[in-house]
Amino acid sequence: MSNNQIAGHFLEAQKVLSEFIENQDNFKKIQQAGDQIISSIQKGGKVISCGNGGSMSDAMHFAEEMTGRFRENRHPLPAIAVSDPTHISCISNDYGYEYIFSRFVESIGSKGDVLLAISTSGNSQNVINAVEAAKQKGIFVVGLTGKSGGKLADIVDLEIRAPKSDWADRVQEIHIKIIHSLIDYIESNA
Repeated sequence: MSNNQIAGHFLEAQKVLSEFIENQDNFKKIQQAGDQIISSIQKGGKVISCGNGGSMSDAMHFAEEMTGRFRENRHPLPAIAVSDPTHISCISNDYGYEYIFSRFVESIGSKGDVLLAISTSGNSQNVINAVEAAKQKGIFVVGLTGKSGGKLADIVDLEIRAPKSDWADRVQEIHIKIIHSLIDYIESNA
């Protein structure tokens, strides 16, 4: 790999980030998501987050920043990522991988909670199933997507989409910036 190829990663990331920044509606959506989460928490609700692969890591990162802290010392905020390996292997074995998130939402989700559903393609069936389970329980759904938004774009309550890119890593880079901005907003206003 040459230096030009390495630099190309940064230049492409800069282009995608600039495109996201140019759409001011993205910042309004992050604020709307934050307001929804704050309202849920103030009423005794929680945030459940889910995603596959790198998106699962983002879901876990979101939850740990909420229960721990982001930038300021404050009381812990109720959030949990669907990431327990025993849950995932049990549900995968007994029901199928496409139900690992929805079974969790069905078991601990309550009306008034928020689901943060993360999928770079917007087409992960297990995330779609989680959204459908959440809707049946009266749970507000924030979707972080990429590419065309996929099937999630049409079924979530609020979609925040990374600009179109051929690669999942560019989408994930935008998602982590969204997550950090969202946590900072919640931490500053909760």
